[in-house]
Amino acid sequence: MTIDWANFTPISAAIGGILIGLAVVILLIFNGRIAGISGILGSLLNPIKGDTAWKVAFVIGLMIAPVLFIWFAYTPEVNIDASIPILIVAGLFVGFGSRLGSGCTSGHGICGMARFSRRSIVAVLIFMIIAFVTVALVNHFELRG
Repeated sequence: MTIDWANFTPISAAIGGILIGLAVVILLIFNGRIAGISGILGSLLNPIKGDTAWKVAFVIGLMIAPVLFIWFAYTPEVNIDASIPILIVAGLFVGFGSRLGSGCTSGHGICGMARFSRRSIVAVLIFMIIAFVTVALVNHFELRG
């Protein structure tokens, strides 16, 4: 995957970060919930009466946001250098890791670390170390597809 450096600016990245932070704060203040996407999606598989509507709205918002961006801004060029089997294995590893770590990068990295959760800080450190090692191995052995 490559970054479209011609359309990337620190301002757009900062605005995106502010919007993510604002969404997290709004969900926490008005709903008392943490915006961990794996937890929200996982709990939709075993719904609790009276606790489903906001989760469905959250997931729909996640799906609509990129469409609105493309509609109002531009369509970014996406280049994926990995094969379908590698992507499937990677997705399974991410799902397993999210389950094993009791949350995903959004829950731990954005919400947990903002609350100074020791568990989230450790989880993010482990996520990052594994990511660095994975990139080093993929680049060393050229496992791109």
